[in-house]
Amino acid sequence: MSTDKDIHDIAVIGAGAAGLAASIFTAETAAKGNCPQRIVLLDGVKTIGAKILVSGGGRCNVSHEVVTPTDYFGNRRIIRNVLAAFSVEQTLKWFASLGVELKREKTGKLFPVTDKARTILTALLNRCRALGVIIHSDHRVTRVDHLPGPQARFSVHHTHGTLQTRKVILATGGRSIPKSGSDGFGYSLARRFGHHVTATVPALVPLVLDDTMFHKTLSGISHEVELTTMVKSCKVDCRIGSLLWTHFGISGPVVMDASRFWTLGHEQGETVEVYGNFLPGQMQEQAKSWLMGRATNHPRRSLLKIWAQQIPERFAETLCSHAECDPNMAVAQLPRRDRDRLLAALTKFKFPVKHDRGWNYAEVTAGGVPLEEINFQTMESKLVPGLYLIGEILDCDGRIGGFNFQWAWATGYLAGRAGAP
Repeated sequence: MSTDKDIHDIAVIGAGAAGLAASIFTAETAAKGNCPQRIVLLDGVKTIGAKILVSGGGRCNVSHEVVTPTDYFGNRRIIRNVLAAFSVEQTLKWFASLGVELKREKTGKLFPVTDKARTILTALLNRCRALGVIIHSDHRVTRVDHLPGPQARFSVHHTHGTLQTRKVILATGGRSIPKSGSDGFGYSLARRFGHHVTATVPALVPLVLDDTMFHKTLSGISHEVELTTMVKSCKVDCRIGSLLWTHFGISGPVVMDASRFWTLGHEQGETVEVYGNFLPGQMQEQAKSWLMGRATNHPRRSLLKIWAQQIPERFAETLCSHAECDPNMAVAQLPRRDRDRLLAALTKFKFPVKHDRGWNYAEVTAGGVPLEEINFQTMESKLVPGLYLIGEILDCDGRIGGFNFQWAWATGYLAGRAGAP
């Protein structure tokens, strides 16, 4: 029979960004109150922090200089309250206290000045250890039972045995990059406690195009595009940003941000169409007027040279050929029918998306445990006292640019402060 000495105060399941933050904030809050806590951090993989290390191209984009609820998808009223509890300014100060200086790039993204994600992971792990947090890697949790009694107690079963704890923080992540340990099992744990889980699909994920497309010949080229996603012929998203052509299809910030709308629509069995306007902000008629003006002023100039003024030359050549127009033809000699076909391809190009690139390449999960089932002031479950849910397991996903990390820090902060007595 276990005694109080055998019982942990808090078990954090998942040692990703949110779990590490929650462990630190719990231990710091307890220390300030002169009430030491037995905090254990369990992770199912041998190497902790894999997702942190690969994020931001290995540099770890920890946040963004401006973060608002509109940068996220989910219940924005609740998201607003969570973000307000731990601001970007607090994030900067927190990392400074961990010995990590951050820098702002032109895009507004915040990175460690070392440009190394390892800097972030090392600082978080060192702080956990300094605070006495017990870290167990390769301890995959298989089940969590809620024990009856006046105090909230849980029995956590893992691959090396069982432990008892007064409180549990679920920071298991979603389903993105499953080799990092976030393979979706956290949703099973949440469901076991009566929580719902909305449909989960890959988000911030590249899109794969039909092999008959010309994308392979353009691999490596990026340029500004206005991307529109239609579900059942209704516009659900429209955004402008950088698109990157790849050997498999399309990627880049604008595609990654829009991908959740394609994956959600596809998951629901709906007809989803993605259109690109390679002349952002211009309608077909405006593009036509611009082209006609160039034809008048430079009648002998080739189509390729004309369009290379607005789009990358290699892309201009490929798109002309795709629209069955000779890129070397003098612009004044272009037949009306060919001109209209080319203009349509430029301003409303239908991408033949076959599928997304899958969970191994998704940076985040769309969907999860509804925010309405959580107390947004503490991140405690409204269904089970002593159970907290944070980070990607929740139905909240941010756009590319450090927003999902800010969500991890903020939810970890709230649960950590509330979890400590």
